[in-house]
Amino acid sequence: MVPYQIASDIKLHSAINIKILDAKRLEFSDVHELSALAYRSETLYALSDNKGILYIFQCKIDNNTIQELTLRERYFLQNKKGQRFKRKKRDAEGMTLYKEGLLISFERKNRVLYCSRKGVKIKKIALNSTLQRNDNYQSPNKGLESVAYSADYGVVTIPELPLKNTQGKYHTLYAKKKTWKFQAQGAVTDIAFMDDTNLLVLLREYSYFTNRHITSLLRVNLEQCNEKRICKSSLLAKLDSKKGWNIDNFEGVTKVSKNRFLMVSDDNDSVFQKTLLVLFEIMN
Repeated sequence: MVPYQIASDIKLHSAINIKILDAKRLEFSDVHELSALAYRSETLYALSDNKGILYIFQCKIDNNTIQELTLRERYFLQNKKGQRFKRKKRDAEGMTLYKEGLLISFERKNRVLYCSRKGVKIKKIALNSTLQRNDNYQSPNKGLESVAYSADYGVVTIPELPLKNTQGKYHTLYAKKKTWKFQAQGAVTDIAFMDDTNLLVLLREYSYFTNRHITSLLRVNLEQCNEKRICKSSLLAKLDSKKGWNIDNFEGVTKVSKNRFLMVSDDNDSVFQKTLLVLFEIMN
């Protein structure tokens, strides 16, 4: 773990309504493709998507800095029999703490599982009926990218892109028997509850032709929605690589304390990309 300058200009460290507190580049030789995070009491859980591996780190945050990140354990995601998931069933993209374990969302074989904190399946979570058909998704690689949980709303999940049978200009959040919409701005890579009613949404835009990365953070208020279930959303930050941001492919975000969050980038197991861990604060 080495310090990383995510903003080329110090003025960029305060971006709209967030403030970048710290950024580190992870250089573990065998930790790659991180797509989701979950945090509690100095323990950071991280998922490797294509490999289907759960990593557990000791993560100490103090004085607005990521002070320590030590890999403690790693586990393959497994079925109830303790067998590693086959390749088509282990594309793990989203994660959140739930009861005594973790909720993990998958694409390709789209589902949400309740797993132990060692990555062993406990049970499958019942989803909104719209999400149960794989042919409703834009493609096998645009499935259930994210999952979050609250006592008020239950398990909430969202595809990376709007489903085929929905209006493409809106993303849709799905609980078992309820939905919420918000204006689409790129592809959703993760969600996390900020408080009782507001959801933080991490989005990505990327151009292969120009190598331009854009990472956006939205606040969506689940209690301020109109009769069409379109909810109030506000842009918290837009980090654009063409405007001085040294960013990569951010796919995971988790709350660590009031108004403070960590986000991580997926290096796609490529020597040309980086695994970045960024600590930021939402200002208002």
